[in-house]
Amino acid sequence: MKMAHLITNCTFSASPAVKTFSGSPSYCCNVGKLQNSKSLNLSLKSSSKREKKSYVTCASAAVQGQTQTPLTGSQEASGHSSSKPKKVMVIGGDGYCGWATALHLSNKGYEVAIVDNLVRRLFDHQLGLDSLTPITSIQNRIRRWKSLTGKTIQLFIGDICDFDFLSEAFKSFEPDAAVHFGEQRSAPYSMIDRSRAVYTQHNNVIGTLNVLFAIKEYSEECHLVKLGTMGEYGTPNIDIEEGFITITHNGRTDTLPYPKQASSFYHLSKVHDSHNIAFTCKAWGIRATDLNQGVVYGVRTDETAMHEELSNRFDYDGVFGTALNRFCVQAAVGHPLTVYGKGGQTRGYLDIRDTVQCVELAIANPAKPGEFRVFNQFTEQFSVNDLAKLVTAAGAKLGLDVHTKSVPNPRVEAEEHYYNAKHTKLIELGLVPHLLSDSLLDSLLNFAVQYKDRVDNAQIMPSVSWKKMGAKPRTVSV
Repeated sequence: MKMAHLITNCTFSASPAVKTFSGSPSYCCNVGKLQNSKSLNLSLKSSSKREKKSYVTCASAAVQGQTQTPLTGSQEASGHSSSKPKKVMVIGGDGYCGWATALHLSNKGYEVAIVDNLVRRLFDHQLGLDSLTPITSIQNRIRRWKSLTGKTIQLFIGDICDFDFLSEAFKSFEPDAAVHFGEQRSAPYSMIDRSRAVYTQHNNVIGTLNVLFAIKEYSEECHLVKLGTMGEYGTPNIDIEEGFITITHNGRTDTLPYPKQASSFYHLSKVHDSHNIAFTCKAWGIRATDLNQGVVYGVRTDETAMHEELSNRFDYDGVFGTALNRFCVQAAVGHPLTVYGKGGQTRGYLDIRDTVQCVELAIANPAKPGEFRVFNQFTEQFSVNDLAKLVTAAGAKLGLDVHTKSVPNPRVEAEEHYYNAKHTKLIELGLVPHLLSDSLLDSLLNFAVQYKDRVDNAQIMPSVSWKKMGAKPRTVSV
């Protein structure tokens, strides 16, 4: 007879005790140190060989001092009660976008639970990387948030590729909305070698499938807010619409999903996610919003700035660092800005403060049952050369001698191209963008200067080549 899976509700005290149960390997971090590191040697084997047992670790479900969140007409029509805060599960809530989003939603009066296996911390451990900002353990983060605001965030530690674990989390928390950040999110990481390409696609596609099945089986009214990527579209020589395009062919007209031209194994996993979500909306009546996000920059939100233990990640390396963040760190330490190839690569960009705002807007205005919505989530478009010029000018005002150099492009991509993507739907819902300004660039550069002693110059240059992928995992010696 199959044993029931256990859930423990535990309020974090001054001396945290992470409770785990036998079975799946424990991805638990305490005070910034990885525990059970041998079991965390990420061989990236197929999950079919994993045991079916699971564990859940969570904080107290009681939420004190939260304000009621007004519901829209569509929320009331969907049966959500206005007598209590909406419950939002943030999958991947220990990561860059997820952590900022979890705090923002909690601060706005939502009842929040984080689901995470903490594997992003493991990637740093394996590759010898580190955030520019010191990052404390997830338990310390949540305790600090509680002490500052009186608000509790539940924590479920486990792997969403383990459906038994995910099922227990859904049944325990009963979310009204699930915000899904729980994917390997780096294109370069997916291109390091075969095992990491396989891991990325397995983790992302199977994890998302599990979330869809959990919604279907345990929380049919739950609204899925999924972080997609503008990288699904590639760089077509026509305008990029928001998810769908109306075409006329041989005299007949139809509205179809916008063509996908993914440029890495990571982006391809997101394309597959989108197809699976669209299918389940049609087949099962799931309500879903796919947020095709551009490149995010910045580090601080109102919530993460409240205390140093709430600080967000700030990645500057060639694997996880995004362009503007990397350029600011390079300028701070006197390293030339690394422009890949001709530098004409143009993408949509947005401030991390707008990421959390967009997610909140999507939750407050949910999709209808059976509806698959796609929003292009960015606020401005820049080429890599544009960003380099902006950082150079901002650095000069601060007395920094900033130079730019072209380096061989490690990616396979067009380095000069047409790019015009639509992004009106979130504006129509009320998004008030934080546009890239001189003051924001000054803030980012000053932040990078503040922590420049933590920069590892060996991690600045790109180390992953799309054309020279390795056959075996490359990890650091411990």
